[in-house]
Amino acid sequence: MPPQPHFLVLTYPLQGHIAPALRLARRLLAAAPGALVTFSTTVTAHRRMFPAEADAPDGGDGRLEFLPFSDGFDNGYDRTTDPAACTDYIASFHAAGARSVGELVDALAARGRPVTRVVYTMLLPWAADVAREKGVPSALYWIQPAAVLAVYYHFFYGHAGVVTDNRHDPSFIVRLPGLPPLAVQDLPSIITESTDPSEFYHSIYTTIRDLFHTLDRETPRANVLVNTCQELEVSALAAMGAYNALPIGPVPPSGDETGLFKQDGAKYMEWLDTKPADSVVYVAFGSRAGMDREQLDELLLDLEQSGRPYLCVVRKDVKAEFADGEATREPETNARLRNGMVVEWCDQVRVLSHAAVGCFVTHCGWNSVMESLACGVPMVCVPHMSDQRMNAWLVECEWRVGARAEVRSDGVLRLRATGVRQRVEEVMQEGEAGAGAARRAASEWKRVVAEALGKGGSSDRNLRAFVEAVDSGVSV
Repeated sequence: MPPQPHFLVLTYPLQGHIAPALRLARRLLAAAPGALVTFSTTVTAHRRMFPAEADAPDGGDGRLEFLPFSDGFDNGYDRTTDPAACTDYIASFHAAGARSVGELVDALAARGRPVTRVVYTMLLPWAADVAREKGVPSALYWIQPAAVLAVYYHFFYGHAGVVTDNRHDPSFIVRLPGLPPLAVQDLPSIITESTDPSEFYHSIYTTIRDLFHTLDRETPRANVLVNTCQELEVSALAAMGAYNALPIGPVPPSGDETGLFKQDGAKYMEWLDTKPADSVVYVAFGSRAGMDREQLDELLLDLEQSGRPYLCVVRKDVKAEFADGEATREPETNARLRNGMVVEWCDQVRVLSHAAVGCFVTHCGWNSVMESLACGVPMVCVPHMSDQRMNAWLVECEWRVGARAEVRSDGVLRLRATGVRQRVEEVMQEGEAGAGAARRAASEWKRVVAEALGKGGSSDRNLRAFVEAVDSGVSV
């Protein structure tokens, strides 16, 4: 008899990677009732998720297990602005991670839980090599849009020159096979701002390049699970003929949403209950973007002047960065805030699902965009880095569910608060008029996404096909 299906889900230690990977792990359990799943990220991230080992849930039946791997920095890694230090960390991560995951696969087999499929997120190209060495099939879980996957593919295979030569001209139009014309300013920043070894994220650029070389080594074709649905990205998925791309998303939360950040104890859901439908502006810039104190004050005061209720997430680490001035400035700021509520972290899906929320001001991380789309909430886009600029383009130009605010970034998110307020007014006024294009489009895409994820929908069928192939021991 073939061994019990056992998925080893590996992910990079960032909240934006952990969240979709853990959601997929739970979806795999639901789609394959007889399967096992081991979820693994780095030792440091694992400790943040589960400060006490007893906190790690297993669903009560032992099918889901949380086991860390080492990145060579088990006591933590201090973020730095030095590109060389970042490069050194990534090199250590690759070497130590590959060695540690190999040992983990062996240890699981020795316990009678042999891994039958490795599923890994981006930035772990070595995971496929480890799986191949152990004789285990693997699949990449792409946690950004299919459009970004297609852009990277065409960049690394024949079109790097035109992008690199014009990367300092934001308005230059790039034409890539199977994709609509795209301005340089809408392309992922990794290929426009990180190709030079002196640039901070150059090691991320080389890791993504290595990932595509890794996919090339898969036979007959690499399997790529994409956190999108067929209906959202028809042309981009069609442009990915080199891979067996299976859109299985947007993968929704299911069960415990354990992550690197703990939810604020504030009664924000009760506060939302007191607000009229479609009246609240929800503001959150994800788990990575920084913001200086002056920017934050300007944004909050501008929201205050709009007269609209708002819920704003300001992470604990962001507050800590301007703690020196907080003692003198925060009381003055708070004294002028009457319409809003500020929290350090929240259950974003619950917030977006609340009837009171009428607009989401977002950094346009892919998880946030998918959650907003699934909840039918129009967006004001404030993209910062990586795929976020292209995500904003999809929101505004392809799906027409939001508007983009003016922003620039030099490591810290810098926006024109008045520009954000103007965009919020455009989106919110449309809702008040009852026939706004962005709100209508958001409502329609909510229906499309629900159908894709529902029983027999396109994403449901693709995930079940993947699981059934693992059950039978064949490639998809």
